[in-house]
Amino acid sequence: MQRAPDGDALLNGVRLEQLLETDDGRIATPAYFYDLDAIAAEVRDIRSAFGAQRHLVAYAVKANSAGPIVRAVAGEGGGADVVSAAELKLVRMLGVAANGVVFSGVAKTDREIDLAIGDGASGILAIQAESIEEIPRIDARARALGRIARISFRVNPGIEADTHAYIATGHDEAKFGIPRAEIGSAVEAVAAAPNVQLVGVGNHIGSQLTVTDAYVGAVRMLIPVFAACETAMVQRGRPALEILDCGGGFGIDYGTAPVGSGRAERAADPGGTPRAQEEKSRVVRPAEFVRALISEVDRAGLSHTRVVVEPGRSIVGAHGVLCASVIMQKRARPNEAERRWLMIDAGMNDLIRPALYQALHRIEPLRKRDGESIATFRVVGPVCESSDDFGAHELPDPPPAHVVLRDAGAYGFTMASQYNGRALPTEVFLSGGKVVSTLRSADADAWVRSRVG
Repeated sequence: MQRAPDGDALLNGVRLEQLLETDDGRIATPAYFYDLDAIAAEVRDIRSAFGAQRHLVAYAVKANSAGPIVRAVAGEGGGADVVSAAELKLVRMLGVAANGVVFSGVAKTDREIDLAIGDGASGILAIQAESIEEIPRIDARARALGRIARISFRVNPGIEADTHAYIATGHDEAKFGIPRAEIGSAVEAVAAAPNVQLVGVGNHIGSQLTVTDAYVGAVRMLIPVFAACETAMVQRGRPALEILDCGGGFGIDYGTAPVGSGRAERAADPGGTPRAQEEKSRVVRPAEFVRALISEVDRAGLSHTRVVVEPGRSIVGAHGVLCASVIMQKRARPNEAERRWLMIDAGMNDLIRPALYQALHRIEPLRKRDGESIATFRVVGPVCESSDDFGAHELPDPPPAHVVLRDAGAYGFTMASQYNGRALPTEVFLSGGKVVSTLRSADADAWVRSRVG
């Protein structure tokens, strides 16, 4: 998001306030807005960092599954990392090639496995096996379909990533992946599964990674596992491995909130109050992760291997915003200290990250003017939960008509709900300086009809 010279918020060159004030086809708040051109540019930037290395940028669809976004990624040669049958069907409908899709997840149903195996030409690049127990299940489904299932091992490297506990996935206690010490047993399970072909190995240590250290450490662990698995397969007369999947988790800079911590995912004290941590001075760009990865791949002599990365947040996060209307303000004087709340129409049902991860999103007026009086407001939503709280922010006083929650392009709408019977937010997509698509979801009346029975 940028600012016009007069202070109006711009996305893809469009004044967001004007879109909300249009009488004809007015966009009601809460509403998400996305810059498709910037999203496409992120994919190009990541792909260019690979140079001549064979690769796949498998966009993590769970970050934002909106059709216009998936199309923008596919238009730049990107693939998809999916975690459900619905996501797999969606990306195939939107033109993502089957050989550009990997299917992750710890508890795939037989139906999902069948869909991933496909009918031959529609089979995907790889089903990520996340446990030894899953391998004979996949083999049984492939045998029933008369197909060969392509799988890769998701390896749990036992690495602690410097991120929020809820989005750290590569440590010893995580439910994800096959423990590194058990990879030999996983190889034996594949050897006993005639309808399974091991095509690669991979890992994913967590999300919102801001430095390369843990990521590179995981890659260094993964490369010898890849070599050992490939040797074991070839010795058994099986094909050599094809892909090295190094996962994603590349973080973005959520900026410094005016009041409180600058850390996006931050800890909470025993009382549940957000506790500031030392702010990262710099967030490493995705291309830097890729260049660090390729350095390790080159050193290992794996230039023939197709290297896969699975970015999500880093592609869409900074290029989406959530616009909300200000309903009212509230004043109180507990213990003689004045507190001011700002009630907005967006809540944790629209953007759950602050409630779930104690995440901070910058909140700003859609129209910012020089010389305005500023006050500190606790910005809260309408949901009947104390956790429906976006934190303290400095905003104009008196408050503006609309505010914008920045860097909300990832894990916003995809995690939204109709809790408290609230409508799902509208999504608006911008390209070339204009609105090119709008997705309107279930409104409150639809919720009522669905609950009547």
